[in-house]
Amino acid sequence: MPGRQTPIKQKSKSKTKSGSSGLPLSKNQLVKIYDLMVKSRALEERMIKVYKVGEAYFWIGGPGEEAFGVPLGLLANKGQGVDHDWMHLHYRCSATLIAMGMDFKTPLRLIMNKASDKCTGGRNFSNHYAFPEWNVAPVTSPIGVQYSIAIGTAWAQKRNKGKGVTIVTGGDAGSAEGDFASCLIWASRRGNELPMLITVQNNKWGISTHYDDQHGEDHVSDRAQPFKIRNCVINGNDPIESYIRMEEELQYIRKTGKPVVMETTVSRLYGHSSADGANLREGVDCLKEFESLLLKKDIITEKKVKDIKDNYAKEAKQAQIEVRDELDPVASSVWDHYYVNNESGDWRTF
Repeated sequence: MPGRQTPIKQKSKSKTKSGSSGLPLSKNQLVKIYDLMVKSRALEERMIKVYKVGEAYFWIGGPGEEAFGVPLGLLANKGQGVDHDWMHLHYRCSATLIAMGMDFKTPLRLIMNKASDKCTGGRNFSNHYAFPEWNVAPVTSPIGVQYSIAIGTAWAQKRNKGKGVTIVTGGDAGSAEGDFASCLIWASRRGNELPMLITVQNNKWGISTHYDDQHGEDHVSDRAQPFKIRNCVINGNDPIESYIRMEEELQYIRKTGKPVVMETTVSRLYGHSSADGANLREGVDCLKEFESLLLKKDIITEKKVKDIKDNYAKEAKQAQIEVRDELDPVASSVWDHYYVNNESGDWRTF
């Protein structure tokens, strides 16, 4: 049904069973989500260190968005082809890909511009991922274009009667681009609705411009209402709410083939990027809050918390050390992978 749904607080009609803690997810689910949130934060903090010691030219990422990103990665139907979900992500998506199985070396090769970088060959910014085997479309630098690109895979899924959903993520500032409006139009055409989860991670900032100085609507998701698109606002700093609400909305899309616009409130803990220092800022830290809840509910111990954090910090540091000695791209490889099936890499053959 159209209109924004009322956000829930640790309650749901989801089939997910409550654990003995009284929380609506099992202990194993809660610990797994926490573990992946810590892993993602360890990666982000390591990449910031890589930038600050001069081993990378630029950093941009999503520390503070793990409570949204990890559940999204866990719920995505990973694979290749129209029967699996297509992911059109933006540059704050490491947590989602960590949850989908990405290791530490892959993002470090990317930010350190190594020839071994499988996503771009060492020729793009940090967090500009591409994993064809997982239906993860290339992350692009132009803001918001993923919303219009995502229409294409959603159409492919619909035409081929695929079982997958097209999932697209972006920021609140990027939703001011025309691509976002185009996405709403194409996703909602009567009788030709598209199976899309259209998400906006609202951290209230567009580089240095506050949300209130750019937007007239109370919520970005309000824009879905004239198009009769089902829409909701959720607390993206709460991994339990994020998991349950995304699970519900994905089930709705898979059942009906119709789109959903989901706005998630998140925090930007380290500023916009290295362009403004990549220093820790004030804001709700979803990882700390979730950790406190799990400790309070005796789901995890202080020792377990320390072990998880120490192990991932060491793993991330070791990955940096190993990637540091890998080769940089050479000039002769500049056209490699530039054209489809161009094995010679010679653009002059076209």
